[in-house]
Amino acid sequence: MAKITLDNLAHSYLPNPAGEDDFALKELNHVWSDGEAYALLGASGCGKSTLLNIISGLLHPSQGRILFDGVDVTGASTADRNIAQVFQFPVVYDTMTVRDNLAFPLKNRGASAQYISERVQQIGAMIGMEAELDKRARGLTADAKQKISLGRGMVREDVNALLFDEPLTVIDPHMKWELRTQLKSLHHEFGHTMIYVTHDQTEALTFADKVVVMYDGRVVQIGTPQELFERPEHTFVGYFIGSPGMNVIPASIDGMTATVHGATLKLDRAFEPLSGKVELGVRPEFVKLTDGEGLPVKVRRVEDVGRHKIVRADLFGSEINIVAAEDVSISPDMTRVAFDPAHVNVYVDDWRTEGKAA
Repeated sequence: MAKITLDNLAHSYLPNPAGEDDFALKELNHVWSDGEAYALLGASGCGKSTLLNIISGLLHPSQGRILFDGVDVTGASTADRNIAQVFQFPVVYDTMTVRDNLAFPLKNRGASAQYISERVQQIGAMIGMEAELDKRARGLTADAKQKISLGRGMVREDVNALLFDEPLTVIDPHMKWELRTQLKSLHHEFGHTMIYVTHDQTEALTFADKVVVMYDGRVVQIGTPQELFERPEHTFVGYFIGSPGMNVIPASIDGMTATVHGATLKLDRAFEPLSGKVELGVRPEFVKLTDGEGLPVKVRRVEDVGRHKIVRADLFGSEINIVAAEDVSISPDMTRVAFDPAHVNVYVDDWRTEGKAA
């Protein structure tokens, strides 16, 4: 296991980058703790795989350093970094059996035959392929081959880090859940430092201790699932995490009062005068449809999704989403929305700003 330090790290695929916009990965300075499980989450093209490949040694950064436990490994090969990496699509040896594929990393490092046999049996059970251990990989389905790739990545217990680049893309939905559970169990048992790249928030939030949210080549927030939900540090985090995502509403702020199109609402914190693009961010779970006080809305439709209802409404010409409990009745006279002040965030130019407690 290893503590991973990203020191002044940045990368451009252009030979002579002229400015920040030319960098696929903009400058990063972060320390990722030894033994924690991280998920790199973001939309396609945000820099997740670029960062993962720099950590693994498959890509050399344009600037900065990678350190494992304080040792500079920026110029070290993937093998010298002692990591295991699983890619989006299966990489297996078709002429070998499943057993030999799983055993290959251990044999390469001179492990004993007894240990190899026991460990391969254990990993075979973990990926649900005990019955196929003596079958050749050629002819197996794509999801079966990807399970072999996952197993080969997990078979070594002595790695500095386990890296996964969207490894469940070709796995069927039921097995995805099983394998995520097994990965989490493996992490708890052996304490590997794990980094898991995904664009799927469910995968990220159920797998990781900390989620690293990336946007436009930047890490915009690192936090627990609860922190990302309750206190998104960037409007993209609020939008990307949650279904539906956070409501973002243009406003002006004066102390503890927010004004939205002439209508006012109270905040639970006081703010200094703010300049730039000022917005309120409030998740649909903390918005309540009422027939009393609040901002005026017009309900467009109600979607019953089983565990709750999603109300789509119009607020001063823009859509606002409200999550209501399944047993709540939505009546025609409910023409206003109220926000829970404790869960209203204030953003300036997309970044969260902190007010002073009253």
